[in-house]
Amino acid sequence: MNRLEDEAAIRNLIAAYCHCYDDGRADDFADLFTDDATFTVMGHVHEGRAQIHEHIGIHKPGVPPGQHVSYNCVIEIDESGDTARGWTDFAYLKKTDDGFAISTAGRYYDRLTRQPDRWRFQTRVIVFLGDPVPPDA
Repeated sequence: MNRLEDEAAIRNLIAAYCHCYDDGRADDFADLFTDDATFTVMGHVHEGRAQIHEHIGIHKPGVPPGQHVSYNCVIEIDESGDTARGWTDFAYLKKTDDGFAISTAGRYYDRLTRQPDRWRFQTRVIVFLGDPVPPDA
């Protein structure tokens, strides 16, 4: 792959994350991460694909559906072409009695790894708007 193809594949990965989560497709969601990935959200660190699937990849009962919107994506692929970093802003929309509202917003801090079949998240740290960015993000 060349750099433009890699960037397109990474942008597709970022979009697939939103779609898989919003659609409740836990298996597809977990497959976006490496076997040894870490996923950090609201101070909770989930390690490994199985734990990500169990704790993050499904909608919790009673939580109304919503939709992720991602934008302002910046991707930096390292010189080897095997790893990359990404920064993507997001908003999460929810349906209310009055229409729709943004329930959260923030930024994804990603480290990505090329694997034989596709790019995957090695780490994903979610930082909500106004929260401090961890030094390792």
